[in-house]
Amino acid sequence: MVRPYSQSGPWNPWRRLRDLEQEMRRLFGEPDRPRRGVFPPVNIWTNADGAVVTAELPGVDPKDMEIVAVGNTLTLGGQLGAPEFAEGSVWHRRERPSGKFSRSIELPFAIDPDSVEARCRDGVLEIRLQRPEQQKPRKITVQVD
Repeated sequence: MVRPYSQSGPWNPWRRLRDLEQEMRRLFGEPDRPRRGVFPPVNIWTNADGAVVTAELPGVDPKDMEIVAVGNTLTLGGQLGAPEFAEGSVWHRRERPSGKFSRSIELPFAIDPDSVEARCRDGVLEIRLQRPEQQKPRKITVQVD
């Protein structure tokens, strides 16, 4: 979805083009694909109560992960260990990332930082985020006179 100017910060033509590309993919039924080099890849789904974010982090020790929730932004960070190899070896192909990483994700609502839960299993990090109570949709009952 193309975000209005007020939500996307300063005008950035490249961001607008990426947003337009994603919108066109959705329009034609193609799944969202992360841009090349974006790490970690994530899936996000939302409902009336909050959101669930899953991120693929194979080989990352949960002790080396950093999760920060501020406003409507979730930031995932950490350290990917570099593979060890024998002295004198030379890289033939290097496609797997290593080193520090950080990725910020903007959500469509504010996050209640006190209710964030995170679990990591088999290299997949799952983060459950709740909306603050005052921002959850409320069903209004119509009174009949």
